[in-house]
Amino acid sequence: MRFSSRTVLIMLVVAGIAATGFILRPDPYFLIQKNFRIFSEVYENVSDSYIEDVDPEKLIRSGIDAMLNELDPYTVLIDEAGSRQMDIVTTGQYAGVGLEVGARGGQLVVIAPIEGYSADRRGVRAGDIIKKVDGIDVTKMTTEDLQSLLRGDPGTTVVITIRRYGIEELLEFELTRETIEVKNVTYYGMLDSDSRVGYILLRRFAQNAAEEVREAILELQGDQPLDGLILDLRNNPGGLLDEAVKIIDKFVPPGEQVVWTEGRMSRANQQYETAEKPVYPEGSLVVLQNSGSASASEIVSGALQDLDRAVVIGERSFGKGLVQIVQPLSYNMSLKITTSKYYIPSGRSIQSTPYLTSEEAMAMEEVPDSLRTRHSTRGGRTVFEGIGIEPDLIVPQRSHSMLEISLLQNSHYFFFANEYTAGLEELDPELGPDDYYEVFREYLEEQGFEYTTRAERHFERFMESLDPAVMEISTDRLDAMKELVVLEKKREEERYSEYIKRELYLELVSRFNGSRGRMKEHLKTDDAARKGVAVIENRERYLSILEP
Repeated sequence: MRFSSRTVLIMLVVAGIAATGFILRPDPYFLIQKNFRIFSEVYENVSDSYIEDVDPEKLIRSGIDAMLNELDPYTVLIDEAGSRQMDIVTTGQYAGVGLEVGARGGQLVVIAPIEGYSADRRGVRAGDIIKKVDGIDVTKMTTEDLQSLLRGDPGTTVVITIRRYGIEELLEFELTRETIEVKNVTYYGMLDSDSRVGYILLRRFAQNAAEEVREAILELQGDQPLDGLILDLRNNPGGLLDEAVKIIDKFVPPGEQVVWTEGRMSRANQQYETAEKPVYPEGSLVVLQNSGSASASEIVSGALQDLDRAVVIGERSFGKGLVQIVQPLSYNMSLKITTSKYYIPSGRSIQSTPYLTSEEAMAMEEVPDSLRTRHSTRGGRTVFEGIGIEPDLIVPQRSHSMLEISLLQNSHYFFFANEYTAGLEELDPELGPDDYYEVFREYLEEQGFEYTTRAERHFERFMESLDPAVMEISTDRLDAMKELVVLEKKREEERYSEYIKRELYLELVSRFNGSRGRMKEHLKTDDAARKGVAVIENRERYLSILEP
C-alpha cells in the first residue's frame, strides 16, 4: 500500500502525539492575527454594503462589549466620564459645590448639602428643587448630567436656581467650587447611653479610609476603654485593597497574613500582612454586613471572622472575590480587567461560584454542607467557600410592603417634610411620630395617594381569567373575596404603620439635624445594630460564638 507524502506526514504527527502524550495546540498569536483579519473583513463589508449606514464607533464598541461579556462581570471598558468617576471613588476627592443630589418624584432635588462646603455655607437646604445651573434648564437631565455641570475647577463659580416650598419666587445661589473630600467614615458615635458601645459606619474604601477608622476609634475610646465596638460595612461596595488591610491592622497584631491574591500571571500573586500596632486589639468587636457588602468589605469581615477576632452579624455578603486593575488606553479610555482572586486566612475564596445570579445564589442555600468546600477558622470553627461571607448571627433585612414601596417611589416622605418644615426653626419637642403620622395621612388624602396591594393585583388577574358565565353565577362568592382583599389592605396599613412612622420621623429629623442626626435616630431601632449591642453586653454569649 502506498501513501502520499502528505498522508505520511499526518501519520507521523499523530504517532508522535500518541507516543509523547502531547497535543499540538494552535499558536495563540496566529489565532489573534487570524481573527483580527476576519473581524476587519466583516466590518469592512458591513460598512460598505449593509442596507443602511452604520455608526462605526457604535458598531465597534458593541463588538468590544460583546467580547468582554464572555468574561466576568467586572472586566469592562471605561469611557472618559467613567474614568473621572473612578478617580473620585479611589481618591475620595473631587471639585464641586458640596451637594448630594438625587431624583425624587421626577424632579432633581437636594438630598443634603455637605456640611462646611459652599452650598451649605450659602444656605442651600435639603428638599430644594434644582431648576437651572448657569441658566441651563436641568429639569429633564439625569443626576449624572447635573453632577457634571456642578463639578469643575476649584475656585470657579456656578449659579444654581432652585425652587423652595413656601416661597413663590425662584432662588439663585452663586456657589464656589472647591475640593470636596468624600468621607469614608460617614458617622460614628456611642450606641447606648447605659454602656460604652461604639459604632462606626464605613461607607467606602477610598484613600484615607483606615486613618478615618483609626481616628474614630481613638475619639470613641477617649480616656476610658470601650465596652465594645460595632463596625458597620452594610452596603459598602469595597474599594482599595490596601485600605482594607490597614483597617484590619486596627484590630489584630502585626505580622498576620490577612489576604493574598492568586492569578495566571506571577505578578498578580501578592501577599498582604498587618503591619501596624492595633488601636483596638482585644475589645469585643462586631461587624455588620448585608448582601450589599462586597470586595474589600468582605476581606475585612472575612479575615476578622477567620481569625476569630469579630462576630459577624447580618446577611450573607455579595461574594465578589476578584481583583481588578485599571489599564489606561488611548483617547482617555481605560480597561478595568480582572487579574486574580482574593483568599483570606482560612484559605477560602470570597468569590461566589462562579458568577451567580440572585436566583442561583438563593439556591446555594439548599446545598447541604457535605457538598460544600469546608475551611476552618483559627479556633476551629467551620466556614464555607463559594457564597461570600456568611454571618455568625443572621439578622435579615426586612422586606417592604407595597404601601411602603409606593410611598418611597412617589417621594411622599420627602415632599411632605418639605411642606411641613417650611418656616420652622425646629421640630416641636412635644410632638412625636404618632402626631406627625396623623398629619401625614391628611397630606396623602389631599394628594390623592393610592396604591395597589399584592392581593389586589392577584385578584385582578384572577378576575380577568374567569369565564363570564362563571362570573355571572358566582357573584356572591366574588363579592366576598373582594371584601377580603379590601380587609387585607386595611390590615396592611395597620401592620406597617410603625415602620411608616419611623421613616417619616427620620425624614423630618434630617431637615434640622442633617444626615448625622438622621443616622443617630435610625440606630435606635436598627435591628442588626441592636443585636450587636446585645451580643457585646453579654460577654459569655460573645465568647461562645467565637469558640468552635
